[in-house]
Amino acid sequence: MKYGFLRVTAASPALKVADPAFNAARIIEKIRAEAEKGTEVLVFPELSLSGYTCGDLFLQEPLLDGCMAALRAVAEATEGKKMLVFVGLPVRCGGKLYNCAAGVSDGMVLGFVPKTHLPNYNEFYEARHFARGSRETAFASLWEGMSAPLTTDILFAATPEIAVACEICEDVWAGDAPSARHAQAGAAVVVNLSASNETVGKREYRKTILSAQSGRNVCAYVYCDAGVRESTSDMVFAGNHMIFENGAMLAEAAPFSGGDCTAEIDVGFLLAERRRLNTFGRADRDDLNYFTAEADFFTDAEPTLRAVSPLPFVPEEEGERKERAQLILNMQANALARRMAHTGAKTAVIGISGGLDSTLALLVTARAFDLLGKDRKNVFAYTMPGFGTTGKTKNNSLLLMDAMGVTSRTVPISETVLKHFADIGHDPAVLNATYENAQARYRTMILMDAANEAGGIVVGTGDLSELALGWCTYNGDHMSMYAVNCSVPKTLVEISPELLPPDAAGNIAQKTEDIVGPYELHDFFLFRFVRRGDSPAKTLFLAQKAFAGRYDRATLKKWLVNFYRRFFSQQFKRNCVPDGVKVGSVSLSPRGDWRMPSDASAALWLEQAENL
Repeated sequence: MKYGFLRVTAASPALKVADPAFNAARIIEKIRAEAEKGTEVLVFPELSLSGYTCGDLFLQEPLLDGCMAALRAVAEATEGKKMLVFVGLPVRCGGKLYNCAAGVSDGMVLGFVPKTHLPNYNEFYEARHFARGSRETAFASLWEGMSAPLTTDILFAATPEIAVACEICEDVWAGDAPSARHAQAGAAVVVNLSASNETVGKREYRKTILSAQSGRNVCAYVYCDAGVRESTSDMVFAGNHMIFENGAMLAEAAPFSGGDCTAEIDVGFLLAERRRLNTFGRADRDDLNYFTAEADFFTDAEPTLRAVSPLPFVPEEEGERKERAQLILNMQANALARRMAHTGAKTAVIGISGGLDSTLALLVTARAFDLLGKDRKNVFAYTMPGFGTTGKTKNNSLLLMDAMGVTSRTVPISETVLKHFADIGHDPAVLNATYENAQARYRTMILMDAANEAGGIVVGTGDLSELALGWCTYNGDHMSMYAVNCSVPKTLVEISPELLPPDAAGNIAQKTEDIVGPYELHDFFLFRFVRRGDSPAKTLFLAQKAFAGRYDRATLKKWLVNFYRRFFSQQFKRNCVPDGVKVGSVSLSPRGDWRMPSDASAALWLEQAENL
């Protein structure tokens, strides 16, 4: 398990009902094949050694003995392999028969997990043959005087933090699914050995149940379904395998496809998410007395299957992008409308640069006025050309204001800023931070005073990415009376600040990304750092996958180091930002989402990143 990724596979090889030797041979073939691929957790269906549809044959000694012999063969086949394997079989213990999953690793049967909820309706009659599983620990006989624990409450642990638990088919449909308890006891991965027959609509129901169970328990869920070789006397089985991570589906084998289902689970993220959520079930409940079986199933193989989006904040599918954009606009507009109604503001004042950040803020403000039934003419949009303003962006600003039906005002700032330079003794030929920031601060002063004059509030335009990097002028564009874009990342909107004079051809001279780096990289780094809790090494590895062919490793590392340096050094700006609506899972508001001292050291992160 490298970089926190665990490779898991659900498979239903061809079987013969009531032929354990044949079934074990097919399972062993699959174990060997998956070992070559680096699979670390391999799951087979419910009663996979016997077949699920044996009926009253489960009460026959030859079948039970044959299954135990088959289990021994499977266990021996795992010897020397870094793999945890789950197979299903009927197991005798204490004079009763249980529908069990056997956890097997490195030649050993680590334990049996009995099924808790036994269906006894429609085509299913498990209660006719099997006893209900118990949380008490018993020991079932194996061979040559050996035994293995049999209990619903068992963890198969590779480390004290990373454990796998198991439940069987009907267990997850029940209101008191064991997997909820398993997750509270520390299982980051839950496997389900199932034999769910296929009926119309059942696939969609499975998805709903499994996604919810994975999400509410902040775990990965590996569901392995019985395949088409089961008996079709009254039912048909389809091998509909699914793998979920924190509610999101990673992989699926469609019904009747005959395929396996493989994914790389980000266990590191699951553990980080559990640490973050104080609503996650506590592990110190008095009734959580679990048997722990240690197993070494981590390999050193790098993850190869995991798809990594270069734009984690942007949905890939066009329809979903449009839906997301409308939702964000509605959240922003409704939040601004509420703030205006509460403060009794008559107007809204906003600075328009011609870039997309201020365009978005103006769209939001116009929609908020529509919600309030206010005339858009009471939105005062200011363009404030300075030393770096080009004719193109100024014209864009004016055209935008006209199209939106707002009141446009133009206030040139160059002469006033030059007077300010004289007052403080700054040489205007020196194009330093003073030269740039004086313009930003004067523009903010104009907006603030205009809002006071008109009985309104200043609507901020700065976005999430700028806050992360501190790419805003302290007490300049950093400040407003309500910041509608503060949790919208740059990869959804982008701007081109004009603080330096244009070049000889009239083009914008200051290009932000030449200084701080590509925003698409910084948004990626921000998401991995804040939302996923990834280390520098993991972030760089994933960035190489996401941006393959676009940025080489040295470039990615350079900007990753720069991200950590800027993120830590600019916290003082984030600690005093104005109110603003949260629209996504990543926000840097100091009032709830991101709390960090302004003088926190970046040494650990920089050392790790620089030494990669």
